[in-house]
Amino acid sequence: MNVEILQVADAVAREKSVERELVLEAMEQALKTAARRTYPGKNIVAEIDRTTGEIRLFHVRTVVEEVEEEVNDLTIEQGRELDGDAEIGSEFRESLPPIPLGRIEAQTAKQVINQKIREAERDRVIAEYEPRVGELITGIVKRVERGNVYVDLGRGEAVMYREDLLPRETFRQGDRVRAYLREVRNQSKGPLVFISRSDAGMVLRLFEQEVPEVQDGTVSIQAIARDPGSRSKIAVISTDSTVDPVGACVGMRGARVQAVVNELHGEKIDIIEWTEDPAAFVVNALAPAEIERVLVDESSNTIEVAVSEENLAIAIGRRGQNVRLASELSGWNIELMSSGEEKERRQEEVVKARRIFQQGLDVDEDFASVLVAEGFYSLEELAYCDAADIAAIEGLDGEVAGELQNRARNALLDQALQKSESEGEAAVSLLDLAGMTREIAEQLAALEMVSVDALADAGVDELENIEGLSREQAEVLIIAAREASGWFD
Repeated sequence: MNVEILQVADAVAREKSVERELVLEAMEQALKTAARRTYPGKNIVAEIDRTTGEIRLFHVRTVVEEVEEEVNDLTIEQGRELDGDAEIGSEFRESLPPIPLGRIEAQTAKQVINQKIREAERDRVIAEYEPRVGELITGIVKRVERGNVYVDLGRGEAVMYREDLLPRETFRQGDRVRAYLREVRNQSKGPLVFISRSDAGMVLRLFEQEVPEVQDGTVSIQAIARDPGSRSKIAVISTDSTVDPVGACVGMRGARVQAVVNELHGEKIDIIEWTEDPAAFVVNALAPAEIERVLVDESSNTIEVAVSEENLAIAIGRRGQNVRLASELSGWNIELMSSGEEKERRQEEVVKARRIFQQGLDVDEDFASVLVAEGFYSLEELAYCDAADIAAIEGLDGEVAGELQNRARNALLDQALQKSESEGEAAVSLLDLAGMTREIAEQLAALEMVSVDALADAGVDELENIEGLSREQAEVLIIAAREASGWFD
């Protein structure tokens, strides 16, 4: 019987891929639990000899300052009767006869052993696979349930949900599958290992395997945009000027990229050279469409792209796929339009800008057209640019530039004040405050303080960069604004 216990422990350890010692500890815990039915209330310790398999049970009593459980506690006097050197905390073991393992005791022991082994398996799976998150992993399909694929990894099991599969991709029991280890999650029912073939990381790892330059860091994959099973776009850059990053990923006669395509069941892959210039990068990302004009608007993170009528469908792609992936790859919102639409929009912007300049600056149409031709499209651009940029326009000088900027700022201030009054923010205008000048008001408008209420909410430090306004004057203006806003009523 004793030898059989060790044989059982060895067999369970091999079957569950856990340490033999852990199985023996689980058996000891099970024997201890079962013994509590025979020796209720006693502090029991069970031991299995690692060489002979002999089972020993002990009742452990401890020397304490104050006895709470007479069956398990000893006073210092009782302890020293057993051992003259006994101190508080000393333990004494008393051998107990072995217990008969009936049906209930055996069932209890089995439950304890199974629980301990499940905990050990969970810890082992987490320890083994959590550090490998982000790697490619290979396994054998164990079963398929409701479209979800369960994969035997050898020392654990992984699940690949339906959305992690490529479209129209099917697996059967016994198939070998290679996938991207996406996540390891520790749950109460046990650890779950999630793998995916649709994750963008799958493309990255496949190129690392197929392209030595990617593996050694000479070529870096900066971004990936993927429509699983259909098309992927990857942006690459080389740290070595002598290495062509696109050519390295494509390989001789396309061998390297074709190996990745085959693994992904024909998914098309566009390899694009990454560049810091967003306009050039977007042009590359929209390939094979030919781009005619690009306009970058950093304030709205938008890039307007104009293409010919013949290239518009190519740039958009099937169901908008090409432009969507290019936008995801570049991180910019891409607005596609035909050359005709772009021309109409530019004409509308020119007409609108001319009208704004005619009304706001009190100039004629020809003068407004000159400003637009030089790249000015708004009063804000004119009011707060470097005066030298205006003076550089043929036929203008510094004096005219200064006058134009003053008119632009006055127009912006009037617009802001009119908007503030129309919204009913205050009964008193900003210019009505004592000590307020139009020059100060123009600078406040640039800080988006165009109403008395806005100035009342401001702090002195917010006005310290206003030209011609001392700290004491700023305090006076803010107090005046607060009085006008009714703060002290």
